Amino acid sequence: MDDFSFSTLPISEEILRALSDMGFEEATPIQAETIPPILEGRDLLGQAQTGTGKTCAFGIPVIDSVDSESNHIQTLILSPTRELAIQTAEELHNVAKYKEGVRIVAIYGGQPIDRQILALKRKPQIIVGTPGRVMDHMRRKTLRLENLEKIVLDEADEMLNMGFKEDIDTILESTPDNIQKVLFSATMPRAIVELTDKYLREPIHVKIAAKELTIPLVEQFFMEVREANKVEVLSRLIDAGNVSRALVFCNTKRKVDEVADKLNTRGYSVEALHGDLKQASRDRVMKQFRSGKLDLLVATDVAARGIDVEDIDVVFNFDLPSDDEYYVHRVGRTARAGKTGKAYTFVVGREIIDLKNIQHAVKATITRASIPTLVNVQESRVTGVLQGTGDTLNKGELSDYINYIDEYVESLNMADNDEHVYSAADVAAALLKQMCGESLAERDEIQEVVPYEEYAKKARNRELNGPSAPNMRNHGKTVEAGMQRLFLNVGIKDHVRPNQIVQFLASNGDIPGKVIGAIAIFDEYTFVDVPVDVADQVVSKTDKARMGRTVVSVELKKDSASGAAEKSYTSRSSGDDFRPEPKKFDDKRRSDSKTYGERKPYEPKTYGERKPSEPRTYGDKKRSEPKSYGDRAHTESKPYSEKKRTYGDKKKSDSSDKPRERKKRSES
Repeated sequence: MDDFSFSTLPISEEILRALSDMGFEEATPIQAETIPPILEGRDLLGQAQTGTGKTCAFGIPVIDSVDSESNHIQTLILSPTRELAIQTAEELHNVAKYKEGVRIVAIYGGQPIDRQILALKRKPQIIVGTPGRVMDHMRRKTLRLENLEKIVLDEADEMLNMGFKEDIDTILESTPDNIQKVLFSATMPRAIVELTDKYLREPIHVKIAAKELTIPLVEQFFMEVREANKVEVLSRLIDAGNVSRALVFCNTKRKVDEVADKLNTRGYSVEALHGDLKQASRDRVMKQFRSGKLDLLVATDVAARGIDVEDIDVVFNFDLPSDDEYYVHRVGRTARAGKTGKAYTFVVGREIIDLKNIQHAVKATITRASIPTLVNVQESRVTGVLQGTGDTLNKGELSDYINYIDEYVESLNMADNDEHVYSAADVAAALLKQMCGESLAERDEIQEVVPYEEYAKKARNRELNGPSAPNMRNHGKTVEAGMQRLFLNVGIKDHVRPNQIVQFLASNGDIPGKVIGAIAIFDEYTFVDVPVDVADQVVSKTDKARMGRTVVSVELKKDSASGAAEKSYTSRSSGDDFRPEPKKFDDKRRSDSKTYGERKPYEPKTYGERKPSEPRTYGDKKRSEPKSYGDRAHTESKPYSEKKRTYGDKKKSDSSDKPRERKKRSES
């Protein structure tokens, strides 16, 4: 594996300082290959798997090349989802920690657009956004791209899969022709090739392919754990396995220090090894570890690269490595010189998917292992002590010690006032308890984590494919009248919150967020109540949509609305004149007044009350009279300017009174 130090790349000291604070020691392959050409202004197509550091691959050169004195938008970064846009903006803020004057704004759906407009008025140089919301601001003229210098498409294949092809075309066509275009994609489908040929100018194609990797004969295990339980699980594995020398790998220097401190507190002989240590300290730590004075060494990948120590019993991947090669490097620290070894990897939530990708790449079998119980730990401690005791017995020369035990037992029985009689076995048990160390009675058992990949199938079978059992978990209350309960295959393990659920259903389901009812988030799934009349629409528009990078399955929960609907109508009194079916918008009661269109067939009534034999004309005027709109009565001829009545004031039935009324008004 090549050594790519950030210090060898053409980036500023401010960026190097920020990367050091973030715990990064060296660049990943995709970062080392893409940062220089992006800084040179070349168009680039980067192809690498998710989790290989693509965000910093374009984020570092974007931050380093920004003109902090300028007030116009210099770089636009498009992300497929709002969650990824937020993560990217946060990562860029960390990289720009020591770059003064750099302003970054994230714009995405689900956030009030007025707030984003205010943020855009502060003249940011870097915009991170989703295609839909970027288009909204372009239409509002709150986002202008005429001075744009760079545009980055992150996870372009995902954006195309989500149907953003037209939006991407519109955005790219709205940018200046001579800007730099950078595109990152995990896959290279035909649509990506066409997009590259259409918009990129002589691009550099950087492809980081997974290498064929192999691992020595090492027993490899993984455990699905919670982040908060990692140190406890690590301690139990060390105690239960009677580990005498082990390596613990973490992804960052900060995590190395945290884990080493916690293990020291638990009484282990442990030291930390990472890039911040001076060479003298590194040499001292390695000398202690090689000589056996240290039981555990907690290290980062870079710091442990030169470690070549025999008799390492176990390697622990406290954090899942981000690269296949790092995994091989870590596991290869054990089973040296033809010896056997073990490797344990801790995975949290969706990391199991990344671990399976690593397993496929390295062509190894990684077996699920159970967390040792407190009983396992106690038995292991006793076994370790007794094993050493057996070796001592075999050596003999114990007569003096036997005399000490006999004298001690005799003194105990003589001094004790109760009836209990102690034996040599009682003394041996007391000595064994002392040698086994701390009591485990006060420590709690760790609850096993339900395998992440099994929850969806089990939850769907339990909640959807059969009648609800009386003891089945539910909201804790029945579905409200007029509401339908939905099933979503995400839960607490996916770190979802109620506001994310509301944003997901409202934005993708095209419904107002305020109509969404009760939300119940369980470990592996979620129930949400929505109005019955929009339930099918929400399911059709949100099923298989993405919440962040997670594809969410949305289904109707069976028998969740019928009872509520029946209750809402059967609860009315018998005197109410309602039909059993829900009343529609255009339904009316039988007692409603008759409208114009409901006249009886025998009523030849027309607008002007004309006779059936007469042809209909507007106002029913006589044929012989060329009467026009606004004509006065024919009994008196007055100029039009003296008329004070409107056309609507005239009554046909009282024409005899009209001359008198007009005369009276004229005299007055």
